[in-house]
Amino acid sequence: MSTSKPTGPRRVAIACQGGGSHTAFTAGALKPLLRAEEAGSYKIVGLSGTSGGAICAALAWFGLMKQARGDWNRDQVIAIIENFWNDNMARSLWEQIWNAWTVSLVRLHASGKLPELKTSPYRPEIVVATELTKRMAPRQEFFDLRLLLEKYLKLDEVVQPAIEPRLLIGAVAVLSGRFKAFDSMISEISIDSILASTTLPTLFQGIRIGDEVYWDGLFSQNPPIREFLVNIDVSLKPDEIWIIRINPQEISEEPTSVEEIEDRRNALAGNLSLNHEIDVINKINRFLADSVIRNKLPQLKPVDIHSIWMSEGLMRKLTFVSKMSRDPALLNELIADGEMQGEAFLAQREARGW
Repeated sequence: MSTSKPTGPRRVAIACQGGGSHTAFTAGALKPLLRAEEAGSYKIVGLSGTSGGAICAALAWFGLMKQARGDWNRDQVIAIIENFWNDNMARSLWEQIWNAWTVSLVRLHASGKLPELKTSPYRPEIVVATELTKRMAPRQEFFDLRLLLEKYLKLDEVVQPAIEPRLLIGAVAVLSGRFKAFDSMISEISIDSILASTTLPTLFQGIRIGDEVYWDGLFSQNPPIREFLVNIDVSLKPDEIWIIRINPQEISEEPTSVEEIEDRRNALAGNLSLNHEIDVINKINRFLADSVIRNKLPQLKPVDIHSIWMSEGLMRKLTFVSKMSRDPALLNELIADGEMQGEAFLAQREARGW
């Protein structure tokens, strides 16, 4: 924890972990965090995200940019997040049937009751089937994430480079094998960069940007936080980083079924890089607790790390399979829990004087 005393609103960066449909929780949590900022005790200076978290972070960032231009008010910022997730749900009977079929198929594969037939999204027959599904769907954006993102993120209406609020989108560069955080500070935010963060290579072709190909950021930083603190002037660094976490850190029992093992493996992989980055920041914080060291390293500053978690009961009933579901009942439950946990976090923050 830092020892610095606030002299004004605390500078806060919000990092959104990825986890498929479970990131509807993030959408809910962002609502009270965005709403309470206007009271003035903190200022959101950055957002980051990976996969579904990247979408939530991008929606919030776009809304804040629109408000900064005087185009929107805070209610409209929150509404874009709500509206996107409502549109992402399986609403019609046709969509609900498709969702139920998809989830059942994934569950059978995950439980080992049905052989997993692996194929490449680059195979011509898969490409044709995917395109036909998009074209024949009653609502094309239900199957085409690009269309859904373009419906809400009119990125030509905001100006980059954008320093505050700053947006970081996590992905992995397939050819070089390096982590990539697309950065609004250097004008890298686009629909393609957001899609890159969400592209599971077993289901979708990689996203080519320049000479590189990108896959889902779950293979890299989930979400990026290090970039908020390195290679940047100390005056632009946040005082706090709030992480909205999707993947459970601890579980109570040993996984034994195929589905439980797959679920735990997925959660551990999603937490690996994040936990490493948190450990590094906490070690630096401990060094900087010594005023002599802090005075000798003016380019560094202590940064408080806080996490917002799902309620334990909800987290226990979620699985790797439910990350694929777009069932309205599930997504609304996740959103409601996120809003509740976000409000609880803010109440705790006020009570403890963070």
